[in-house]
Amino acid sequence: MTLLETDRSHDISQPLERLTPDETMKANSDQLRGTIAEGLAAPLTAAVPGDDIKLMKFHGVYQQDDRDIRDERRRQKLEPAYRFMARVRLPGGVLTPAQWLKLDALGRAYAGDMLRLTTRQTFQFHYIHKKNLRAVMQGLNDVALDTKAACGDDARGVMASINPELSALHAEVYALAKGASDHATPKTGAYPEIWYGEERQTKGEAPEEPMYGRTYMPRKFKIGFVIPPVNDIDVYAQDLGFIAIVEKGRLLGFNVAVGGGMGRTDQAPKTYPRLASVIGFVAKDKVIETCDAVMGVQRDYGDRADRSRARFKYTVDDKGLDWIKAAIEDRLGFALGEARAYAFTTNGDTLGWQRGEDGREHYTLRIENGRVKNFENLALFDGIRAIAEAHRGTFRVTPNQNLIIAEVDPADRPKIDALLKAHGLDRLNGGSGLRRNSMACVALPTCGLAMAESERYLPTLITKIDAILAEHGLSDEPITIRMTGCPNGCARPYIAEIALTGRAPGKYNLYLGGGFAGQRLNKMVLENVAEPAILELLGTVIGHFARERQPGEHFGDFAIRAGYVAEVTEGRHFND
Repeated sequence: MTLLETDRSHDISQPLERLTPDETMKANSDQLRGTIAEGLAAPLTAAVPGDDIKLMKFHGVYQQDDRDIRDERRRQKLEPAYRFMARVRLPGGVLTPAQWLKLDALGRAYAGDMLRLTTRQTFQFHYIHKKNLRAVMQGLNDVALDTKAACGDDARGVMASINPELSALHAEVYALAKGASDHATPKTGAYPEIWYGEERQTKGEAPEEPMYGRTYMPRKFKIGFVIPPVNDIDVYAQDLGFIAIVEKGRLLGFNVAVGGGMGRTDQAPKTYPRLASVIGFVAKDKVIETCDAVMGVQRDYGDRADRSRARFKYTVDDKGLDWIKAAIEDRLGFALGEARAYAFTTNGDTLGWQRGEDGREHYTLRIENGRVKNFENLALFDGIRAIAEAHRGTFRVTPNQNLIIAEVDPADRPKIDALLKAHGLDRLNGGSGLRRNSMACVALPTCGLAMAESERYLPTLITKIDAILAEHGLSDEPITIRMTGCPNGCARPYIAEIALTGRAPGKYNLYLGGGFAGQRLNKMVLENVAEPAILELLGTVIGHFARERQPGEHFGDFAIRAGYVAEVTEGRHFND
């Protein structure tokens, strides 16, 4: 008996009371079909019924409602204004101008005249009516895109560093990331049957999923590839991270990091964020085998009885890192090599023009909180469409919700510059160092989990913090700040130097002390407080930082050295 045959706690043959309802739902879903097709056709509601709401997440779709008008709808005895969010699967954040133009058209036709760039390098459509979901899915299919497994208990969209200066290396790492994404995408025929109207090819006697079986993963599983020294994907926040090891410009392989994750629940100390642990090195031709081995360990040993502790980070801590490493090696059939040396210096983006080693030009455009639409004084949506119509290279979505107009021939740069200027987009890369390093989740009004504002509020809060920074001569100081409307951590707040997570309307937890390169967790300093208390404490710390910082010292490092927070060395101690 091998090590991984000694404990099959996910086995669906166990008594159902030992499994969460979600596990039973997945097992009985007919490989994610459920009754989704019937629910989409139901004429008397804008929603879908029962378990299909959860099953649709595996198809990249969330049912939501407009919470700005929820109370008014209730008073009128109407059902909530149900709409749907669809998330595109876009490994590494790379797309063509033709794909951008299709996304633009779908956003204008079906999603409230907007797109949203996410913190995992992809796109979300919001405000889609149920009757239009198939049109969106089929439109994406026209340009070889889909929403498969962009949500749900599976391997989510795979991230990859977007460093535009390292042209050949980026191309190689991106290809590996896309290969991992294609490999880990669920194989069920449910998606083309429901969304494209294809005939069913299987008879249902056996699972259609060679990797996932009938119950898929215990919870979502996130994979990312990073190229030091820029930790743009926040590799330590991934369930499985591949850290590129490069020697004289040549990719040798990857250090393997396991067990990262951001989500937690307030008032539940058994839940916490965790940074991934580096366990060894693999050659670049072993990426797919490593994905299979690590995902297999989590599939078979992740907690399927307590969904709040079903992420891989808890499996790692519960089993122990040595056990996890041995289990992975057992499946690989070889021992991992010793981890190689590497270093990160930042997790932010370099805005503006950069030249790649192959001579092509790349322009990184800051998109505040990822929202692409036409604003009152800025036709952002129209401007990027005009660029896509003229651009002959590619686009890259960054993990910081920005957009790179990539692979521009130097002869075409004046044309792109003129379009940026004509639409006022050349002004977007300004602002303070804090604003340039900010990120927020969607939160209200569409996210059903949000307890407070995030995307709509953070720019206003930054303006007030900027005034404090300017008073102390720190306007250009790069400081990471992230905000989420709940503790789930979609904007990866727990590794920011300043972070806020929503507790109630207008109330937040405030955290300080994260690492500037995403290498350290922060810690809570204020709980469930409003803006005045947040600004008062930040004013105190910023003033102290201005007076007594050491040369080259970052804000998060100073917050720890000056005693405002204790350093968090392990996720298990985050709530201490």
